[in-house]
Amino acid sequence: MRYAPLRRQLAAYAGRWPPEAGTTAAFVDLLEDAGNPFVRERLAGHFTGSAWVVGAGGDRTLLTHHRKLGRWLQPGGHADGDADLARVALREAEEETGVAGLRLEAAAIFDLDRHWIPERDGLPGHWHYDVRYVVRAGADERFVVGEESHALAWRPVAEIAADPAADASLRRMAGKWLSRPREP
Repeated sequence: MRYAPLRRQLAAYAGRWPPEAGTTAAFVDLLEDAGNPFVRERLAGHFTGSAWVVGAGGDRTLLTHHRKLGRWLQPGGHADGDADLARVALREAEEETGVAGLRLEAAAIFDLDRHWIPERDGLPGHWHYDVRYVVRAGADERFVVGEESHALAWRPVAEIAADPAADASLRRMAGKWLSRPREP
């Protein structure tokens, strides 16, 4: 079966988040497309991978003030042909934050978000099907602001969840993070 690991992850996500069945179905539909849904040249829509980067203590997340979009968001980017979106999310987090020792918390999807990218620099508007994973920082949480960001900042997850001005998908992820089962 084509893209079997991602299919299994999407099925598991649908089981954890039944209210998001419509969103999950749209991601499965893209996966079933005859073309390659992991390349940015597919302008009808393509997969991207993002990281919900949490600090060692789990109470903060690292956000980037995205240079092109001018908004605070989680690190992430294009798959560029890589169907392992967990690997894409980790790579993008490493590249965009410079935090040493980042690790993928699990190969389970944390969140899904389909969002419109407006026309820019002659590239037509298109859909991003963003698959998000939890990435954990180690003891050294120092970051480096790179080319793709105006700034980076650690923000308390509870503040993001309560901030009506925050991006809606950030608030949703903050809520999911705060409601997760905690290990004793």
